[in-house]
This record gives sequence, structure tokens and C-alpha cells, in this order.
Amino acid sequence: MQTSGFAHWLVVMVEMFAALFLLLLALLVVVLLATWVADRSQTSNAVLRNFPVIGHFRYGFLKLGEFFRQYLFSSDREELPFNRAERVWVYRAAKNVENTNAFGSTRDLRGEGVPFFVNAPFPELDQRHVEPKPTLIGPYAREPYSHAAFFNISAMSFGALSAPAVRALSHGAAKAGIWMDTGEGGLAPYHLEGGCDIVFEIGTAKYGVRTEDGRLDDQKLLAICAHKQVKMVSIKLGQGAKPGMGGLLPASKVTPEIAAIRGIPVGQDSQSPNRHLDIGNVDQLLDAIQHIRQLTGKPTGFKAVLGDVDWIGELCDQVWRRGIESAPDFIIVDGAEGGTGAAPQTLMEGVGLPLHESLPALIDMLVVKGLRERSKVICSGKCITAYDVAWALSLGADFVNSARGFMLALGCIQSLQCNRNTCPTGITTQNVKLQRGLVVTDKSERVYHYATNVMKEVGIIAHSCGVSEPRQLNRRHCRVVGNDGLSVSLEKLYPYPKVPAPRESAEALT
Repeated sequence: MQTSGFAHWLVVMVEMFAALFLLLLALLVVVLLATWVADRSQTSNAVLRNFPVIGHFRYGFLKLGEFFRQYLFSSDREELPFNRAERVWVYRAAKNVENTNAFGSTRDLRGEGVPFFVNAPFPELDQRHVEPKPTLIGPYAREPYSHAAFFNISAMSFGALSAPAVRALSHGAAKAGIWMDTGEGGLAPYHLEGGCDIVFEIGTAKYGVRTEDGRLDDQKLLAICAHKQVKMVSIKLGQGAKPGMGGLLPASKVTPEIAAIRGIPVGQDSQSPNRHLDIGNVDQLLDAIQHIRQLTGKPTGFKAVLGDVDWIGELCDQVWRRGIESAPDFIIVDGAEGGTGAAPQTLMEGVGLPLHESLPALIDMLVVKGLRERSKVICSGKCITAYDVAWALSLGADFVNSARGFMLALGCIQSLQCNRNTCPTGITTQNVKLQRGLVVTDKSERVYHYATNVMKEVGIIAHSCGVSEPRQLNRRHCRVVGNDGLSVSLEKLYPYPKVPAPRESAEALT
């Protein structure tokens, strides 16, 4: 009796599954037929019109291709913007694990642009890590800033980054003794949480310090600079990945919290102007720098991507007419290879000078105009490894900023989802479910280790070159490979300009 009941139940279940299968099959057939008709009828896509239904597989494979290439097909040195070997170096440095290789380098040492450092025949026997010496920024400000670390966190806005990512960066930066640039998205509580030094950036939309019509609100800026952690103010004129274009934050990322911090409507695309409303020439730029420096007492400078340096020369001449105290306390030069969460491909790949051209041009112009010591130079643009940073210091930079290097330290896997609010590691998304994967206590340690290991290994390079401190590196210490496979000294590629006689006023201009 029991066996008969079980058999009946089994028959009923089989019939139910068969009916369900037939229903799903019928639905699939209906969907395929509808898709076939739609594809065949549309006029905008030739592939789908000629190959209805199966043509969709092509677009699926295109979408998945970037992920399959990363894991299955690309070699360690092929990918862009950062290849696997570079990413693994950062991951190891961030995890503070052994970062050595065996059996020789996989890097093509004959590739154009590859840097080599000129080792000294008899370096000092003492190989202890030497801490960099503090560099003074803004001697004419009421609160000058003395900072030792030459490797710091570049501009990344809250909104583009998630709250856990900003918190982890803040805590890690404080432990490493490096600064953190807020980016143009305003000052969030998460920037201050860890206790690190802060560079407050004022973008073209003046987020966080704006009036309703998009101009500077002095009282809001004073309130932000009242925080002792805020050490400098940076006026962002542009960035390498999108020169001549303001920032863009998609509506999906403009949460009520982000909107409140920035001073913008909730749930709407946030598009910054392509330049500051009140800065249209070098005179107005110097006016803005002087106003902010006097208002806040903080060292003040600007960030720009360079197309040429002629306007920098004009700015320097104007400084001497006004007095040396009017000079920018620092200039952040961003190379065209810089990154961002969202930018048109045309601007990202075709406008602005890369760092290897703009950095020495800026340094040399400041030397020629007699302002090299007055205005400190900070560079950014794809510097994520120790030899990238050592190369920039050799060219003359006082400080090197990195954004994507610290994103990799946070766990970024280069999934290229920054502009879609779907970042799988929780770094560049406002989706709280995805943010859960980023554990602040763990990632802040990785930020700390990454920063300290980069600076330590730059120190090793400096020691190999026979100098005791990384900022003593100069163009004689570095060579780069040319298009013939042979290396050339940076000093030969970028000859040091003649240093002018000291001048204290505009008399030399007249």
C-alpha cells in the first residue's frame, strides 16, 4: 500500500516537472521568436538584422572579453592601464609580504621609455632606511606646512569613492604619515576620521564651499579649514584624464549624504564646469590663490594638466611684478596618463601632455623664472611602483601623488567598473551591499604598508645610486630607453637650464 502511494506521488511529481519544463520551453520559444522579429525589423544594427538572435552572442562575448583576457589570455606585461606584474607588485607591497622574484625580470628592458637608475660603483656600506627630510611648503602663509613623506594619496572624491574606501585611506595615511587629497567632492567626515593630514581641493564646481550660483563661499571654506588636519588648499584647474572638462558624478552615486556634502541636488548627474567661473587668466588665478591663502592661512596652490608651459611662464612673470609672496605655494602637475572614474575616451587618450614631458618642462620653467624653490612641485600620473616614484624624483618633483596605486592597495582588481556603480570590491560604488566587501581595519593596514614599502624601496634605489636620501636623486641618476633600444641620461634628454641670478622684484622684467 505504501509502495503504491509512493509510486503515485512519483508519477505526479514527474508530470509536474514535465509540465513546468514544457511551459518554460514555450516561454523560451516565445522570447526567441519575439527577439528574432525585433532584430529582423530594427534598422540600426546590421549584425542583428542579418543574424537575429545569435548576433547577441557577439556583444556578450565583447562584454566578457576584458575579464577573460585578464585571467586567461594576457601575459604579465600586456594589460593597460596597469599590467598584472605592476598590480601584483602593489598587492604584495600592500600585504607587506616578500616582494622578490626569481630567475630574472619579465620586463622588456629594451622597451622605449623604460627607466634605469645609475648605480654608484661604491655605495655607502650603511644600508639602513633613511627617513626623508621635511620639506617646507608655503613660507608666506600664516600656517606653513612641513611634510617629509614624498609619496602621498592623490585627489579622489567621496562620491567617486565609497565611505569605507575613504575611511580606510584616512586611517592608513595617518599611520604612514602621508597626506590625503580630498578630491573635488568636498570634505566628508570620513576624510577626518583617521586623523591624517588633509589637502582640501576646490574643484570648478566648488563642491562643499559653494554658493547657490556656484561661486566660492568664504564662510564654508573657513569652516573646513578650521580643522587642524587640513594643511593645504588646492585649486583644481583640470586633471590628466580629462583636460578642459569638469568632473562627472553619475546620478546613481549622488546619495542624500553626498549631495549634502557637495551642496547639490540628490539623484541628479553632477557635472562640474570646465573651468572656475572666477578664474579665466593667470592674473585671476593669482588673485584666487592670494585670497584663499589670506582667508585661511593655509598654503595654497593649484592642480593642472599642461598642454604647454608658456602660460606658466606668464604666471611667473606676473608673480615677480606682484612680489614673490604672491606665488603659488605648490603646483600639482597631472599627466595625461592620469585616471578617473568617468571621462570621454577622446580626452583621456588624445589631449594634454604626459608626465614624462610636462614634469621636466614645468621644473625647467620654474628654474628659468627663479621660482623653483618658492613653488614646490607635486606630480601625479600613473606612478604606482618604487621605480615610477624614483623616476619622478629624479626629474625634480618634490612630492609624488598616486590615486590608482592606493586603489589597488585597497583591493581594486581593475575590473573597469568605476563609472557604473558596480565596483565588485566596494571601492568606487555607493551600493552598500558591495561596500560590505571592503573591511576598513584590514584595508587601512594595506594602505599603510603600501605607502611605507614604496618609500622604503625608493630609498633602496637612492642608496644604490650613492645618495643618502631620495630627494637627492637627480637627472644624472636615471636613464631611459630610447626608440633604438639604447638608454639615454635624463640629463641629456632634459638638460638643466641655466639658473638665473636671484631677483627680488619686477625690475629684472623691465
